[in-house]
This record gives sequence, C-alpha cells and structure tokens, in this order.
Amino acid sequence: MAQHVLPAEQIEQFEVGFHGDLIRPDDVDYDDARGVWNGMIDKHPALIARCRGVGDVISAVNFARENGLLVAVRGGGHNVAGTAVCDDGLVIDLSEMRGVRIDPDAQRAWVQAGATWADVDHETQAFGLATPGGAVSETGVAGLTLGGGIGHLRCKYGLTCDNLRSVDLVTADGTFVTASEDEAPDLFWGLRGGGGNFGVVTGFEFDLHPVGPEVATCLVFYSGDRMAECLRAYREYVASASVEVSTLTLSGVMPDEELFPSDVVDDTKIAITGCYAGSVEDGERALAPLEEIAEPIADFSGPMPYVDYQQLFDEDYPDGMRYYWKSLYLDGLSESAIDRIVYWTDVAPSPLSTVDVWQLGGAIERADTEDSAFAGRHAPFLLGVEANWERPEDDDENVEWVRGCLDDMRQFSDGSVYLNFPGFLEEGDDMMRTTFGPTYERLVALKDEYDPANLFSLNQNITPSESAEADGGACHE
Repeated sequence: MAQHVLPAEQIEQFEVGFHGDLIRPDDVDYDDARGVWNGMIDKHPALIARCRGVGDVISAVNFARENGLLVAVRGGGHNVAGTAVCDDGLVIDLSEMRGVRIDPDAQRAWVQAGATWADVDHETQAFGLATPGGAVSETGVAGLTLGGGIGHLRCKYGLTCDNLRSVDLVTADGTFVTASEDEAPDLFWGLRGGGGNFGVVTGFEFDLHPVGPEVATCLVFYSGDRMAECLRAYREYVASASVEVSTLTLSGVMPDEELFPSDVVDDTKIAITGCYAGSVEDGERALAPLEEIAEPIADFSGPMPYVDYQQLFDEDYPDGMRYYWKSLYLDGLSESAIDRIVYWTDVAPSPLSTVDVWQLGGAIERADTEDSAFAGRHAPFLLGVEANWERPEDDDENVEWVRGCLDDMRQFSDGSVYLNFPGFLEEGDDMMRTTFGPTYERLVALKDEYDPANLFSLNQNITPSESAEADGGACHE
C-alpha cells in the first residue's frame, strides 16, 4: 500500500474546487481505478484524481506541485511501460475526458486526452474520415500521439503526430497553453514525438483524411518453416510498394484454435498483415503479392470496414495479461538480420509472443525532421519484440528473451528505439540520448523552459539541466 499519507485537511481543501472524483486507497473502487492494461503493473497511489475537465487538471497539477507529490497521468492506460500509475503519489486520471468532435467539411477532429482510438474511429468513420492511429483500438490517443504514433495508415498519411494541428496542455506551473505552428511553436515541435515531458495534455486537434468505410486488407499466415523465405519476399515487396500500403509481419506460434487447423495450431507461423489507404479495387491488386509468397496456412485477406481492421488485434492483447515490449529501428532486412529474427522467434518462451517487423518509409520518411521531435524517420523498418504471457512465475524468462533479442539485433541498428515500445524505460537517459541524437539538447532546453523541476518525469523522460536528481513525475498513457 501507499506509504505517503496526505493529511485529510489538505485533501478536503483540494476536493472543494475539484469537480471530478477523488479516489482514496480505502474506497471500494480503488483497485479498479489503479489497474492498467499491463498485468505486470501493480502500484498503489496515495490518491487518484479522476478529472472531468481542464479546470480539474489545473487543480490537480497545482496540488501535486505544492505538496511535492510524485505524479502519473493516465490517458487510455494502455502504455506497455505501465507509467499511468505510481506508488505513493497522485494519479491524474483523464479517462472520463473522452469527447471527440468532428468538422467533416474542414476535415478536422478535436479529441480529449482520455479518448481511445476506438472513440476516435467511431466518430470519424461516420463521415468516411480517419487520422492515423495505432494498431489496437483500445490504445489511448494521448500516449500514442506524444510518442509519435505508428499505425495502419502511416506510409500514406504519416505518423499520428504528423497530423496534429494543435495541442492543449497544462504545464508544471498550472498554466493552460495551446501549442501549434503559430502559438508556442517550439513546444509544438517537442510534443510531436517528445512524450509527456512538457505538461498534462488535455486535448488534440487532428487533420483527417478520406479513408473507408471499407479498405482492402491483407492477413495471411504461412508456416514458420517458410519464415526466412517470407521475410525475403516481404523485403522485396515493400521496396517498391505504393505509399498507400502499410504492412507488418508477426512471427510466433499464435495458437488460435478458431483460426487454424488442429494440426498446425501449436506450430510457429509468420503472418503478414496490412491495409491500403485508397480504393478497395486498387488495394486488392496491390496487396495480392503478399498472399502468393507460398501456400498459406490461412488467408483472411479481403475488404473489411476500416473500424474492424483497427480492432483486429484487440482480443490478442486483453487487459490484465503480462506484457514486456521493446523495439529497435533496423537499417534493413539483411540475410543475417532475417536469420536472427527466425532464431529469436523459435526460442520465444511464450507461444503468445511475437517478433514483428513494421514497414516504415513513405510519408514518415518524407516529413521534414525539423517539424517534429520524432526521431525514427531514417529507418526503413521497425523491429518490435513483444513478450506476452499469462503467469507471474514466467516473468523472468520472458523479459530475458526480449532483452536477449534486442542485444543481438543491435548489430543491425543504430540503437535508437520507438519510444512507445520501451520495455520499462530501464535504460533511462542513455536510451533517450541514443534515440534523439543531436535533437536531444533541444529537448532539454524545452524541458528547462516548461518543467525545470522535472515534475513530469514518469515518462520517456528528458531530464532538465538542473534537476537530474529531481523527485516527482508524470507520464501519459
């Protein structure tokens, strides 16, 4: 349980001006309120402030700062690192702030920071529009966007953060700020890929694009015996693929009895999946080569509603299962890299784990690196290593498998990572400096301006110049 006990008088004073709910450790809904998606996370905050609006967020930030509290910020609660909750501190919970407003003529969306991508897709698809989101609809908008945002429309329309027009946030001193290309442009630059370092984001304004309601999709499974062959064919395919195509591969056992015949359900497989951001007819032709690499175990490719494709993997990542994910940007898919992907897939201790290869390039690569802090535009591929398992007694071997794979695969990378797949952020400042490279110092200067005491530190943290040992923090999920 939490060690830090706030005097009842202080909490009562805070509650007077707070319109949301304050949840304490002895409240009946406390355990539900402190729970997050990753079952490995079991933390006990001293207080959870469930906000209803910006005024509540300002009050919560001021209360935390004035009382020297550790702070976590909960958006969707889906971040794999689990930093939406903390021990012995204050959780600023935005989960009730889920409003989405669409202007279909201007092709814009205004989204509150507690929304998930399912909330956004539901509203935007009513008008045949979308903005690039993630690959699981239950993911929170805030965490994904602030870390960059690699989703199913990335090669055509870029990262989620590339589609931002403005961001509303509350800074460490309790000030409400709107950042855009015209207002606080340096802050706007840092928010697009720099994580939750600079304030508690309360809302986003996004550009929208014509997508759906149906899209052409690919989802084909091949035998693990053909994995190297499939990865070579995939490498050749994406080298000349249309920018409308965004695909990835997933390698693992993936033991789904509803999808596969009993004689192969427990065998290693490689899946290739993706969608086409254009007409269904053009998309079916463009994706067809991915379905013809070898004799498939199963092929579920075909047109489907965009909303359904966004939800395709939701059931594979249920709340409460145990997760440990890390990543590396790859400089290519060489023969040696393919051999090591095959090896690490074969030795995964959990049949639910996968080694993934995300196609990048297209609009991601074409964007001006000076427009955002996001640091992964140079790479043609992203390697995602996802350990997914059920039993606490299997924690160590699954974590060790991911770390061993990453250590090995660094020979094919400059060492930079996608900060939304960061493990438990255990590499700290070293990971941040390696990933951001020469832009890191610009982020430090921004941190010095907006959060010099590092109130917001439970995140992919940029340590301010004079606060390397600061105690206090926050992170969006």
